[in-house]
Amino acid sequence: MADRTYGEIAGFPPGSTFTNRRDLAASGVHRPPQGGICGGKDGAESIVVSGGYVDDMDFGHEIIYTGQGGRDEVTGEQVADQELVLGNAGLARSNIEGYLVRVVRGAGGDEEHSPPRGLRYDGLFRVADFWHDTGRNGFRVWRFRLVAHNETPDADELERPEDAGPALRASTTIQRLVRSTAVAQRVKELHQHTCQVCGIRLTTPVGPYAEAAHIRALGKPHDGPDVNSNVLCLCPNHHVLLDTGAIYVDSDWTVRASDDHSVISTLRRVTKHVIDPEQLAYHKNHFVP
Repeated sequence: MADRTYGEIAGFPPGSTFTNRRDLAASGVHRPPQGGICGGKDGAESIVVSGGYVDDMDFGHEIIYTGQGGRDEVTGEQVADQELVLGNAGLARSNIEGYLVRVVRGAGGDEEHSPPRGLRYDGLFRVADFWHDTGRNGFRVWRFRLVAHNETPDADELERPEDAGPALRASTTIQRLVRSTAVAQRVKELHQHTCQVCGIRLTTPVGPYAEAAHIRALGKPHDGPDVNSNVLCLCPNHHVLLDTGAIYVDSDWTVRASDDHSVISTLRRVTKHVIDPEQLAYHKNHFVP
């Protein structure tokens, strides 16, 4: 596969249709003649949603997309666990780097949002989240939440006081919304803006800086609560690592690396900030490979 091409393909605006996969591949919108993900560990540039996986969910401007792998080549049924490799790793990398993904829908997908025949390019989506879950057939699948680019963010992503102005964007290794809620501010104050993982307190010319990280993500399909017990006070680095499942907090408050489960630290706690163990267990079960 040639170098990645992210973003729009000249001559093929959203709404462009294709008779079959051969025509689609020739256009460059989605280059593989087979397979639903065009990507690798460096990132994913496009996907096809065509009803191949029973765990897919299509809401139009938001898609819960099932990763690749683990299916019987003859029956199409899920017969093994999926791994975070190949295209799955690519979609996860696109989440981390903020790469936009071209989404193509096929006639076999959700009737309300798919073309009646052939395939249709439906524009750019961002990979807002990824995690693993047990699919309908009982095996582990990787799931990716894609949101249409330039769509108004969900209400749960804009939880700010009415007079706070537009949501701020923080650019680290991933572009994400910085929430500024009373809950988030309270948790940061309880920890004096000190990271609960590494103990670092960042000081800027205008005061200390830390980020409020929800353990169980807000919004569909996680529906985590915006309460103190579901929030940690973290530095930007450990916020990214928690959000991407690179670290997790065990039941004994040990912070571990997900790849080899090695100990990183013990989660720093204060008496007035009670953390819900059920949310930590949810994060571990759904985000740690």
